[in-house]
Amino acid sequence: MAFDFDKVVDRKNTFAAKMATELVGASDDVLPLWVADMDFPTAPYVIKAMQENADFGIFGYAQPNDDYFDPIIKWMKKNFDWTVNASECTYTPGVVPAINVAVRAFTEPGDAVIIQTPVYFPFLMTINGTGRKMVTSDLINKDGKGYYEIDFDDFEKKIIDNDVKLFILCSPHNPVGRVWTKDELTRMGEICLKHGVVVVADEIHMDFVFSDHKHTVFATLSDEFDNIAITCTAPSKTFNLAGLGNSNIFIRNKDMLARFNKEYENVGMPHMGQPGLIACKAAYEGGQEWLDELRVYLKGNIDLIAEYAEKWDGIHYTKPEGTYLSWFDCSEIAKTDAELDDLFLNKAKVWLNLGSPFGSGGEGHVRMNAASPRSVIKEGLDRITAALG
Repeated sequence: MAFDFDKVVDRKNTFAAKMATELVGASDDVLPLWVADMDFPTAPYVIKAMQENADFGIFGYAQPNDDYFDPIIKWMKKNFDWTVNASECTYTPGVVPAINVAVRAFTEPGDAVIIQTPVYFPFLMTINGTGRKMVTSDLINKDGKGYYEIDFDDFEKKIIDNDVKLFILCSPHNPVGRVWTKDELTRMGEICLKHGVVVVADEIHMDFVFSDHKHTVFATLSDEFDNIAITCTAPSKTFNLAGLGNSNIFIRNKDMLARFNKEYENVGMPHMGQPGLIACKAAYEGGQEWLDELRVYLKGNIDLIAEYAEKWDGIHYTKPEGTYLSWFDCSEIAKTDAELDDLFLNKAKVWLNLGSPFGSGGEGHVRMNAASPRSVIKEGLDRITAALG
């Protein structure tokens, strides 16, 4: 079956955050390629399920059962050779809320939490917002060309020196696009195991891996790693369902699961609503073919971005191994946020994420979302090319 990813959908006047140019004081002619949702309608199977739910007309409190969990369990086994079960799964209205709960459950105010910067900025907000001590181990930008590696010596030293209690792992990594290898994940896991560090693995982009790269679920590498892991998954990025507030959190260690759920109750956070449960079930049940075609299409977009970026003087770019996000080093021509905004937002009329909120190493960078029809991506690239002169 062929799905039409080339169709341009007008998202204006739909409460879409992506279109809210007033957030950055920009005019309506700015092309939004920033926040990480997609400009594609979700899989038809999901739309049909949602339509049937709307026709039913009752939107009361929801409680998942085996009918909900079974498609998730099958998806994880088929796509990641990961055996999970319903008893070790808890569900939250998003991965970021789950990370907040985990930080509160497994650390105390003042405890150290480590992240690998530049990294998804809600990690930084969560640590600071909960009164924990943020410890950063910067990724190594190899040769300054946009390919990032882990500084394992620094990672372990920072854990020891700061008595780190919890590590928030981003895998695949947002924004640098790395898909960590088994060896890299194992080395990080061994360090955390050695020093008693809980690992919160944000694996929300797990379904977007390209070329010959393969996503490995951290918890699958050993029983010991599984025993210290909180694995955060969601259909939101994969099937463009972020607005429905749905995530599935897997914790095999029963004591840790109980502790997580207790903190979840303490913060008074709502559970997933019925629409989110129905969409998640349908996505994992009937969305595989749609996703397979989408990945091919997104790789075409990423290849197109690389073709353009090769011709841009002063900008370094490496194609992402995973995620549908592109990370540009513009520091040779625009170092400050004001300079970046002037180049991209004001001159090119393209709205991208500034890199500075992603923490150390993000300065002078921008992040571009490749999950739009190819004509939209090309328009954005043409605008940037013209602005660069």
